[in-house]
Amino acid sequence: MIVNKHHELRKIARTDLSVTALGLGTAPLGGLYTAVEESAALAVIDEAIDQGIKYFDTAPLYGNGLAESRLGKGLGTARAKVVTISTKVGRLLIKDGQGNLSQTTFDYTAQGMRQAMAESLDRLQLPKVDIAYIHDPDDFPDQAINQAYPELAKMRDEGIVTAIGVGINQNELAVRFVKETDLNVVLIAGRYTLLDQSADTELLPLAKKKNVSIVIGGVFNSGILANPVVGATYNYAEAPIELIERAVAIREMLKEWNIPLTAAAIQFPMRHAAVTSVLTGARSVSELTANIRDFNVEIPEECWKALANF
Repeated sequence: MIVNKHHELRKIARTDLSVTALGLGTAPLGGLYTAVEESAALAVIDEAIDQGIKYFDTAPLYGNGLAESRLGKGLGTARAKVVTISTKVGRLLIKDGQGNLSQTTFDYTAQGMRQAMAESLDRLQLPKVDIAYIHDPDDFPDQAINQAYPELAKMRDEGIVTAIGVGINQNELAVRFVKETDLNVVLIAGRYTLLDQSADTELLPLAKKKNVSIVIGGVFNSGILANPVVGATYNYAEAPIELIERAVAIREMLKEWNIPLTAAAIQFPMRHAAVTSVLTGARSVSELTANIRDFNVEIPEECWKALANF
């Protein structure tokens, strides 16, 4: 049975913003791992809109600005006003004397926040952005908290951004951000999945207590939960055999219920009361429609209870 849950709207804490339960991450549209033609990228954006998706996430890092540019072009001014868009700050794209990209650099200073946001808005063709995530500040925690966040808070007051978040794949620093700043949202990747529920130890309960929204990325743990075979990736490295065996065991159990592993993986985070939205990427219309189909497959409660044993 299919129930259309993917376009349900949910609020971002302490804002007027709404996001759909399923959002579209645009890293693949910027050419992550494999190049994507512009026409294919724009077709994905069109299909997402047609399917009722109203949350789009991007970043300068994705294709060195390409994903932002394509998202801006694909949405256009009118459609951008009726969806929620998030981008990220913390990396600057450095160009040489001929205007060609020469390198990217981390920058969590106040000036870096202003420059990154101005350049992102230019690529997105927008006057403001809904959500600004401080991107991967793992090696610069103090600078991100003491310089990047206060400057984004000023931009929030100025109306340049509506909500502030951190986008990260480790729990400890995310917890520190929730404790030490007035974040609206945390985008946590790979830490609340069928194979890794470590975010539920402290981050998710704390976010719920402090009214901070949680967006979950990396639901397939970079590949293993999409196709658990030898050579599959887990957290962007080759997966240990014991994790592959565990994922295979989950897949085999799910077959008894006629539930695809990908469906359980994409739906699992939404069962937590602290989770607002799940982000998945797609490099083609077929990948997007597969994600939507998986998100909408009805999974019996008895199946979820059986999954708890894995």
